[in-house]
Amino acid sequence: MRHDTPISRFPVPSLAEMPADLRQRIEQVQEKAGFVPNIFLALAHRPEEFRAFFAYHDALMDRPGGLTKAEREMIVVATSAANHCLYCVVAHGAILRIRAKDPLLADEIATNYAKAAITWRQKAMLDFAVKLALDPGAVGAEDHAILEEQSFSQDDIWDIAAITGLFALSNRLASATDLRPNAEFFGMGRA
Repeated sequence: MRHDTPISRFPVPSLAEMPADLRQRIEQVQEKAGFVPNIFLALAHRPEEFRAFFAYHDALMDRPGGLTKAEREMIVVATSAANHCLYCVVAHGAILRIRAKDPLLADEIATNYAKAAITWRQKAMLDFAVKLALDPGAVGAEDHAILEEQSFSQDDIWDIAAITGLFALSNRLASATDLRPNAEFFGMGRA
């Protein structure tokens, strides 16, 4: 990342200016990751929205269910690529590489998930998610039937849709704010 490029078009508060709960969450993330992902700093511009976003994020991305954590990240990478969201493709691509233990998978999914080394079940999941991300009005019963044929439960289908919806919001905010990915993300999970 170019050092002279701001991480967001909007004001980014310093840690000292943030409410204590946001500061605590950011410090926990920094301790675990070794750096602070720029999304945390950018969303701190509006503390109530920061809290709501990350509460929903955690509820979707960390919940038990029929989708693995890697599959949840596949959804984020595929839909973010379809939405041309640089931040989310780079950041969640790094997380996908780590969760899948595969240094190539995120790049394959971001470039063309239909040609990626994934299962037919995962391809059906991504077909649904990308269709929902790009043309939500076109999603119908036949799309649900395809997922059910691939043994996705109703809860799984809800998760696919909810992750797609949350990251549609995230993609649009990241694009509108010109959110820059951290340099650290580019090399994560590649070795």
